[in-house]
Amino acid sequence: MLAVIAIAGWEWQMRRVGLRAGDYGIELSGWAAARRQIDVGDVPVAIVGDSRILFDTDLDRFQQLTGVRPLQLALPGSNARPVLEDVANDPNFHGLLIVGLADMSYFRDGLGNGERALDRSHSEMPSQRTGYLLSRLLERYFAFIDPAYRLSTLVYTADRGQRRGGASWYYRPWKLIQVDERGQASLWSKIETDPHLRAQARQAWLDMPGRPPRPPVDAKTIESTLARTQAAVARIRARGGDVVFVRPPSSGPLRIREEQRIPRRLGWDALLARAQAVGIHVDDHPQLQGLDIPEWSHLSLRCAPVYTDAYVRLLAASTSRVAIRADAPLPLTPRDCVTGWPGRAVAVAGSLSGQ
Repeated sequence: MLAVIAIAGWEWQMRRVGLRAGDYGIELSGWAAARRQIDVGDVPVAIVGDSRILFDTDLDRFQQLTGVRPLQLALPGSNARPVLEDVANDPNFHGLLIVGLADMSYFRDGLGNGERALDRSHSEMPSQRTGYLLSRLLERYFAFIDPAYRLSTLVYTADRGQRRGGASWYYRPWKLIQVDERGQASLWSKIETDPHLRAQARQAWLDMPGRPPRPPVDAKTIESTLARTQAAVARIRARGGDVVFVRPPSSGPLRIREEQRIPRRLGWDALLARAQAVGIHVDDHPQLQGLDIPEWSHLSLRCAPVYTDAYVRLLAASTSRVAIRADAPLPLTPRDCVTGWPGRAVAVAGSLSGQ
């Protein structure tokens, strides 16, 4: 009885802070299972990348427009390049690979979560698979299982008596993602409504107080990234597939910091030139701009379908691999998701350009 009362009380508290049952998060075993779909069947469109293309792509809208539901393989905190290379080395993939690119994530040596996910997809142990299935079952009914708010996590971060010069937990990423049963990921709705959590998420993307800012990406890392990307794209094309790059929006001080660390001419422009690939950059298309980016890095839940609608239509105009259905819904615009249009949209568009 005491155990039941304790669990019920904790569940009530977690729902009170904004968690909900049926929020599955991103599990490595779940990602590994999705990755193995390429090995067992024809996948016409797949997406790799980091959390931006993951949050900002509405899979339902993509399917409504094209009749195809893409295989979503993007991972938060991940460098897309190793997953691009993994797919390039898979002889079973002959489709279109959409590579979502956040400049500072892509042009780096570290692999982030991509390395662990790839290891899991190639050598998953039975205990890992069983644990994942059990977790999925419980997450369907209980909110308190969320990794960001597990009791062990909260206890670990509870000590506020930090040493002088230590970085506060307030300046580290917390819960940002919510995932439904069909695998649709989006920005946690609480980020949009809670000023404290929104400010914390923004600060997490900038350099922590007391630490020197990270230097610009060095020429050696840029050249290595360009060369490895060119080779991966060539391998996919040799099998009859193709690759398109997409640069989702970011804004505010984060966007300024990104441009300082790797200017577009050295990163995005050089990448497309080296790979001879099609690219859809937010700065090049007005229909991709003027959307809500609550914490400077990911679109709001309501604006993700609008962005998806715009970039998929641009994709269809750029490659024969994607076609807009004759019965597709009418195009969406920022007024479909931005409060106070057009004034609010103008303000957001200004933040995109760093103004």
